[in-house]
Amino acid sequence: MFTNPCLLGGIFLGWSLGANDAANVFGTAVASRIIPFRRASLLCGAAVIVGAVLGGRQGIDTLSSLFDERAPVGLLVVTSSTAAFTVSLMTAARLPISASQAVIGAITGIGLGMGHLNLGLLGKIVLCWLATPIGACLFAMALYWLLGAFLRHYPLGLFTRDKILWGGLLIVGVYGSYALGANNVANATGIFSGRLGGLTDTHLALIGGLAIAAGVVTYSKRVMLAVGSGIMPLDAFTALVAVSAMSVTLHLFAWIGVPVSTSQGIVGAILGIGLMRGITGIRFRILRNIVIGWLLTPTIALALAAAIYALGIGMHLL
Repeated sequence: MFTNPCLLGGIFLGWSLGANDAANVFGTAVASRIIPFRRASLLCGAAVIVGAVLGGRQGIDTLSSLFDERAPVGLLVVTSSTAAFTVSLMTAARLPISASQAVIGAITGIGLGMGHLNLGLLGKIVLCWLATPIGACLFAMALYWLLGAFLRHYPLGLFTRDKILWGGLLIVGVYGSYALGANNVANATGIFSGRLGGLTDTHLALIGGLAIAAGVVTYSKRVMLAVGSGIMPLDAFTALVAVSAMSVTLHLFAWIGVPVSTSQGIVGAILGIGLMRGITGIRFRILRNIVIGWLLTPTIALALAAAIYALGIGMHLL
């Protein structure tokens, strides 16, 4: 099942996704030196695979429904490869972007070329994209207040407090990695559901999860450091709040079956913390660059996919 050449684009996309999005679950812990990168990447990769296999089916169903059933397999390869190239480009620029936006942008480019696009489902996905940073921001504000009230009510020694917070950060990092696999594996292999003989959705989830895990282990360190320390300084307390809020948001959308952006989730959560602490600590220049990356990602993927489709039709290759 791993040797089907049609899956190479999806595997590449999964690798790119892992290289970029692992930063959003363990970036704060690595940047603050709570856990070494190698150990974080192994924990993240293992949890991603479990999450993909156990919780990735709903998202796979959504992505496969968005693509035209009449589309030849070659267009699936074009879609996944275009999205993977876009994500890799943004990863090289150290911008934490949305793999789901890259995939949906590529699908939209192909759909426009074919004259077939599920606008209702596309609208639902876009609404979920908008809700992701807002939801994570609200969750972070609530968690910041609740956890802060708990720590004030039960005063602890500095060493004990830090030990509990660091342990909690590792736990929510693993949980966030599980949610990452469950929510985002559809971006890697979801469009191939029901279109490659002999490969079930479980096979596709496993392949996608392994590809994401490979990206985490081999190429995620630079983006981890950019996210973990870039937007605003985070200590163990605020890092725990941010990753928890992002993880809960991501898991909720995994249940709904809509792949969303982990980077939008973590940025929304950090902004929520910034609002609770005062916005003076937020580095708006870095935030601006991240938002630009979010806007460019679907645009680039759409344009590339549409251009490749038009070129392929013109040369009678598709």
